[in-house]
Amino acid sequence: MKVQFAPLNIPLRRRDFQTAATLQWVFSFLALAQCCLAAFVLLALSDWWMAAVLYAGWLWLDGDTPSSGGRRSHWVRSWNIWKHYRDYFPITLIKTVDLDPTKNYIFGFHPHGVLVAGAFGNFCTEATGFSRLFPGLRSHLLMLPFWFRVPLFRDYIMLGGLVSSCKSSLSHLCSRPGGGNVAVLAVGGAPEALDARPGALTLQIKNRKGFIKLALKHGAQLVPVFSFGENELFDQMENPSGSSLRKLQNRLQSIMGVAMPLFHARGVFQYSFGLMPYRKPIHTVVGSPVPVVQTPSPSNEDIERLHDVYLQSLTELFETHKHHYGLEEHQHLTFT
Repeated sequence: MKVQFAPLNIPLRRRDFQTAATLQWVFSFLALAQCCLAAFVLLALSDWWMAAVLYAGWLWLDGDTPSSGGRRSHWVRSWNIWKHYRDYFPITLIKTVDLDPTKNYIFGFHPHGVLVAGAFGNFCTEATGFSRLFPGLRSHLLMLPFWFRVPLFRDYIMLGGLVSSCKSSLSHLCSRPGGGNVAVLAVGGAPEALDARPGALTLQIKNRKGFIKLALKHGAQLVPVFSFGENELFDQMENPSGSSLRKLQNRLQSIMGVAMPLFHARGVFQYSFGLMPYRKPIHTVVGSPVPVVQTPSPSNEDIERLHDVYLQSLTELFETHKHHYGLEEHQHLTFT
């Protein structure tokens, strides 16, 4: 394989700052949790074992925080490093309508992609101006509960606004008196990540109705969000449905609850291989809210009806904006 190296005349801001910012983001997703766990174990086995005991007590006392709105830090969300991360791709957040800050919202984020790069950049940082575009609203990105059991790592990710994706967590966000909460949910979840590759427009959503039920129960407004370019960031090993690799991935996901896509893209100093994402623009478009009438005990018919309306709204959002972001007329969403 011929290796294509990056040219030497790339500006310092692009070569060093943007690449370093994105490299630390990739590291955070793939290895920071393991490093934090190892650090905690080493601390427990050292002369400083009492610090580990005290932290373990803190974990027990603070165990409900990830499902009770988390612990956001505007300071962390505003770090300059996130601006360099934004500019690497770059990432742009597009608002189509104003949102009433006295209401609570569920943002359905599509597609999941491999590492939800757009969702992180737009809703866990202030790099793309979320608070400026949507004044009075606080965004929270939902993440698998598994990660909030990892010492130290869970405290770090909560600072960006990440919270548990368990049912009680979403209910807490959607039921805040006075409104102002935005729960960002990558609806396709881990299974959709296994199909994330350039050109993919298939969304796993037909049987995803739990968020619809909770929206009805709490009266939270549903907002479809489509992130154009999200699937263009990484290639993935071929894993068609029914293949040995896909069966293994599905098995591991059922055991661990985490998707294991075998992805690759570019490296730090060359373009031929590595785990750094491609420099492809991401345009995340926030659509118009789907009105939801609070129904404390929604029937199956209520859920199906709202689910159909949501899918129609998502389709309209995609069809309206796809021409602006490099897609052709014949390209359409497929729901599975």
